[in-house]
Amino acid sequence: MESQMIRPGHLTAHQTARVLGVELTGLRTLVHRGQLTRSGGTERQPWYAAKDVAVLAAKRAARAAA
Repeated sequence: MESQMIRPGHLTAHQTARVLGVELTGLRTLVHRGQLTRSGGTERQPWYAAKDVAVLAAKRAARAAA
């Protein structure tokens, strides 16, 4: 649900999955493994801090380049 109003500096689950290049199930796996934590929203519509998403995306890109 993209129309939800979120705080600046945060991304929805759909936006986060798009940035990381994963499906929503892959995003849930990253959260379950502790690689990313929710920073707001609701249980069904979580938000993720854009800074945390950028750090994780950079780590994943570096690992893929190696």
